[in-house]
Amino acid sequence: MLRLDGVIHSYSLPGGATLDALRGISLSIEQGERVAIVGANGSGKSTLARHFNGLLLPTRGDVYVNGINTRDTSQLHTIRQTVGIVFQDPDNQLVATVVEEDVAFGPENLGVPYAELQDRVTEALDAVSLVSERKRAPHLLSGGQRQRVAIAGILAMRPRVLVLDEATAMLDPRGRRDVLEILARLHAGGVTIVQVTHFMNEAALCDRVIILDAGEIVA
Repeated sequence: MLRLDGVIHSYSLPGGATLDALRGISLSIEQGERVAIVGANGSGKSTLARHFNGLLLPTRGDVYVNGINTRDTSQLHTIRQTVGIVFQDPDNQLVATVVEEDVAFGPENLGVPYAELQDRVTEALDAVSLVSERKRAPHLLSGGQRQRVAIAGILAMRPRVLVLDEATAMLDPRGRRDVLEILARLHAGGVTIVQVTHFMNEAALCDRVIILDAGEIVA
């Protein structure tokens, strides 16, 4: 489902210097796997996560999503439907003033017909146990609930892969537990899960753990 071949990603620094955040990453993630990516701050975890759905493109090397090279800009629509990504701060991902409108935003922009759109919103909110909150304003919800709204917005696009970039880092223990329960249900339903995390108890729930250090896979 996801394959990286010799991926190098360099950031430009002031004065013309460059920093290699990823240094020759090669890995494959199969459909239905649940994989954790761990490492110290600055190890390249978030940079790697953003390559999984083409938010970043490699400086050198290639990334394939279900066989599609992310460099093929004509296929970005398909890539973004296949791989959804949830970030650390839920407030940076919410765009509407009503929960159900926020969840509808992604599939609506994909051109999903209205009747199907309503079904997708209900289905996604049900998956994160927030159907009862669909008419509320997101800012009135707890941090954990807002992160669940962000996840619902991705689920409404029906991705085959869900990438979470430190998505539980800002949550309290109850909010983190709620998100992990959702991930367990999604994984049991066949969704491929990639979790960037620094919580070892989360990594222990995964089928496989990839350890990054200074932009390289070390284990």
